[in-house]
Amino acid sequence: MKAIPLQTRPESGFIPSVDVCRMLIGPKTKAIVLVTPNNPTGATYPPALIATFATLAREKNLALIIDETYRDFIITSSPPHTLFSTSTAPHPWRSTFIHLFSFSKSYCLPGHRLGAIVASPHLLASIKAILDTLQICPPRPIQLALAPLLPSLRSFITDTAKQLQTRHALFKASLPHRWRVGAQGGYFAFVRHPFSRVKAEEVSKRLAEELGVVTLPSIFFSEETRRRNDVDVDVLAVVDWTLSEQASEVEEDDRWIRFSVANINDEKVKRVCERLGESENIFRWTLEDPC
Repeated sequence: MKAIPLQTRPESGFIPSVDVCRMLIGPKTKAIVLVTPNNPTGATYPPALIATFATLAREKNLALIIDETYRDFIITSSPPHTLFSTSTAPHPWRSTFIHLFSFSKSYCLPGHRLGAIVASPHLLASIKAILDTLQICPPRPIQLALAPLLPSLRSFITDTAKQLQTRHALFKASLPHRWRVGAQGGYFAFVRHPFSRVKAEEVSKRLAEELGVVTLPSIFFSEETRRRNDVDVDVLAVVDWTLSEQASEVEEDDRWIRFSVANINDEKVKRVCERLGESENIFRWTLEDPC
């Protein structure tokens, strides 16, 4: 099985294009996969866009798989999408839609590997048969413990989502003016760093080693790019950071870094942003002119 990347661009807020997706579909295509809110970009896809992808999936007779691990952190008065609606026909979503969810984020259960799949009964029967060959003993105790608590935990999840939304706003407002948020949502903010001639991987390394700010560069989420750039590195070697600067500006895809704002308090958000400002002087790399 081969995955064909559906690239998203900063100029569109890292929102995927249905038209681009249509062009990528070939005779061997079996499914369209979306992640919203996205990891790593944090972009949340509008309900109307998701509906358009569902129409494309039905038109091409493809499965539409949506990973909605972070859906509980969307603060709106309407649902993230309307694919489960029965207003037009009984269960129309079952012909194409496969919903994926994880309880680890919303319900603070990391490590228990507890998730959910919502799909047609026919497909679920096949999935269960496959799971029998992958996981003989599912996490049954945590399933039994969590199930009766789900209704009572909704207020906790709502409060957490509101706190996270406030923290996102604080992070964006506190960022140094040369650092730009391209998208944010769920746990993450996708930020463009200001060092125009340095790749994001080098920026992330130096932020961690010298300033104690741990981030992930965009290359970590692009398998093809990582294979092209994969080299053996001696982590104990002394690095001459002046060699990280290239003669010209790096490609746009190499300017983006993922920040997580979920598991730190407001004071630490401010301190991170202060350290990003300090990095502009400490690193002594060429800075992009502010807009």
